[in-house]
Amino acid sequence: MELNDLKIFHMVATLGSVSKAAAELSYVQSNVTARIKLLEKELGTPLFYRHKRGMTLNTEGRRLLEYSRDILTKLDDMHRFFHQSSEPSGVLSIGMVETINRLPELLSAYCSRFPQVDLSLTAGVTEHLLRMVLDVELDGAFVTGPISHPLIEQMQVFSEELVLVSKGSSFTMDDMPGKALLLYNKGCGFRERLEGWMKLEGVIPRKVMEFGTYETIIGGVTAGIGMTILPKSAVRQLAESGQIHMHPVPKPYRDVTTMFIRRKDAAMTSTLQSFLAEIGRHSG
Repeated sequence: MELNDLKIFHMVATLGSVSKAAAELSYVQSNVTARIKLLEKELGTPLFYRHKRGMTLNTEGRRLLEYSRDILTKLDDMHRFFHQSSEPSGVLSIGMVETINRLPELLSAYCSRFPQVDLSLTAGVTEHLLRMVLDVELDGAFVTGPISHPLIEQMQVFSEELVLVSKGSSFTMDDMPGKALLLYNKGCGFRERLEGWMKLEGVIPRKVMEFGTYETIIGGVTAGIGMTILPKSAVRQLAESGQIHMHPVPKPYRDVTTMFIRRKDAAMTSTLQSFLAEIGRHSG
């Protein structure tokens, strides 16, 4: 078995198509098909379900995908470790939840200090970003934590206070069943805290509307469509201008901690090391 066979297998598994994988790898389609068949012959088992829409991993294929990810990740780490320069440079892929108000200052300071680094940012909810870090699609991510996972190393960055946000100035928990909730998609740490609080109180909301961006959620609140839960720092200016109102959240659901997470077994490049140092200068 050659490493290139694993790369071909990984691409076909990811794209679900031999033709798409061949185009992505700049290979002839027949060559990709032949390498997959040779791999299946060597392992003594089919790896895919083949159908009109393409190819889908079977149980053995999913098992091989786990092994191939680990092998290819370590290979990539090895190349990065031995080819990196002492001066931070190259692409640094970072994930982030959208509502960290203090993050732009940190990112701006890092980019000014290390202009040779190409910082690539991906926004998402905590659960999705955690999966991307575990799959080595991101070098690290700012998420709502703490995170409990054996492969994750984390450091505390910021602590913030969550508030309920509504158009109206008055609110009690008895009002909650009649309100629509505007929330991030499942996997959001803020949402989990609100749902935990409501479950404790035995409250079922009238309607839950899911959105992917802060702008859409806060726009819906200011339009009077419903209410949400967000960090106080993210909505303070809107509250001061009278466009929305903030309402307290009780402990233990009120306090939220932003953590920076990375895979423990990923190589520590000079670029990532410099980024962690910048986080240390801005955390607190």
